[in-house]
Amino acid sequence: MAMYPLGDIPVLQLSIPTHDPDRLLRLGERLAPLREEGVLVIGSGFMTHGLPFVTPEMLHRGAVPAWSSDFDAWAADALARGDVGELAAFRTRAPGMPYAHPTVDHYIPLFITLGAGGRADRPVTTVIDGYMIGFSRRSFQTAA
Repeated sequence: MAMYPLGDIPVLQLSIPTHDPDRLLRLGERLAPLREEGVLVIGSGFMTHGLPFVTPEMLHRGAVPAWSSDFDAWAADALARGDVGELAAFRTRAPGMPYAHPTVDHYIPLFITLGAGGRADRPVTTVIDGYMIGFSRRSFQTAA
């Protein structure tokens, strides 16, 4: 709604069939040819999403916990380097886990998006970043 408030474009929502980063990357790669037809592939979710760990300071004062900022910095660095292997190893290598993602549903769409971008190992461009309720918001675009 924020991007196309008139609702004048068709939208197709897909479910995530697996939590395996490699399989999601391959799924995105199969979607990549749609770009040439003008299809926009969006993977949505927050870069951090630790709902069970929300504090009054996060809600009322916008405090950003270290687990959120550390995870975001780690992910931003890996995205800027095109290091998909590092991003895929988030469960064991990312700082702030499991607080940043007690469930992975807000993180794993990025693998479909990276795959659909054509070259997942290519650095991305961050276009929006910041925090909301202490959770990292990071929006990026892949190179065409």
